Amino acid sequence: MTQDRLNYGTPKDYGPPPASYPPGYPQGTMDAASERTWSILAHLSIFLNLVSGGVLGPVAALVIWLIHRDRSAQVTFHALQSLWYQLAWLVIVSVGWTVAGVLTAVLIGFLLLPVMLVLTLAPFAHAAFAAYKVSQGTDYCYLQIFDRAKERV
Repeated sequence: MTQDRLNYGTPKDYGPPPASYPPGYPQGTMDAASERTWSILAHLSIFLNLVSGGVLGPVAALVIWLIHRDRSAQVTFHALQSLWYQLAWLVIVSVGWTVAGVLTAVLIGFLLLPVMLVLTLAPFAHAAFAAYKVSQGTDYCYLQIFDRAKERV
């Protein structure tokens, strides 16, 4: 297994923060409770997709990122992670339902419908678990999304 797979669900250790932050780096002007609350809300924004059909969740994560990107590295990280995660699942689920719909019309695609139902609900459970871990004080990391979000913080 690669080191990335071993770190799934746990933050990588990047060592202590630098003595002086580079220009543009969030300076941490928020208290810990507010950081945790906004990080949890970023992860839970995926549930807005149940109401909007996949539009409001990524927009809410983007708004949280835009508001807090200069205030908190932790909130910035979690909002970006949530945004990338939601966009990735939106593409995966859209392609999956399209393929299942075409195959249902053509042949025996009805067998894919239960699989797609599970795949549609899986990101909600995963994001709820991520929000729970963040509420416990752990920086939860989605597989593959972590590195992309960490590059942007």
